[in-house]
Amino acid sequence: MPKRPAKPEPEPAKTADEAALLREALKGVAPIPDPGKASLRKSPPAPVPVQQMRDNELVLADSLSDNTALEIGRETGEELVFLRNGLPTPILRKLRRGDWVIQDQLDLHGLRSDEARRLLAEFLSQSLKHGYRCVCLIHGKGLRSENREPVLKRKVGNWLAQRDEVLAFIQARPEDGGGGAVVVLLKAKGKNQY
Repeated sequence: MPKRPAKPEPEPAKTADEAALLREALKGVAPIPDPGKASLRKSPPAPVPVQQMRDNELVLADSLSDNTALEIGRETGEELVFLRNGLPTPILRKLRRGDWVIQDQLDLHGLRSDEARRLLAEFLSQSLKHGYRCVCLIHGKGLRSENREPVLKRKVGNWLAQRDEVLAFIQARPEDGGGGAVVVLLKAKGKNQY
């Protein structure tokens, strides 16, 4: 049979002597004046989603790899040309003519591959948030590289082809960087097609 908790014993009634002693001890004490302010407790700070931030950084870093199974077309020599499957080919002609205004650009030349990949992913994400449709990526011509070949050019092409938001890209016009840059057409904000 379970034991019942013991009932607390009632406190003995204070005697008149105790009350008199208390009044004597508190003689001359005045109550603290009320300042008229409410005492508010500060709410605790919002939790910081540290693990989610780490996961987002890993996804961003892994979102662009150096290898791709996608074929990036070449029209002339080393010119990078890409058009997402199912899109009309006049898009490339419009990109080449400059029908879309370049709204932002990112200069990657001179960076290490891992730095360039991270910056490219961040730049594309920010461009989408801002609603940009056409951006320019400067990868350099490779004039200062070991074999005088553009190191980032092919990698940038592979990275871009892997991104769903990239509809097409083509080598920039001479006034926009020529063989050292690529003009990229991004999906319209909130739409699946161009």
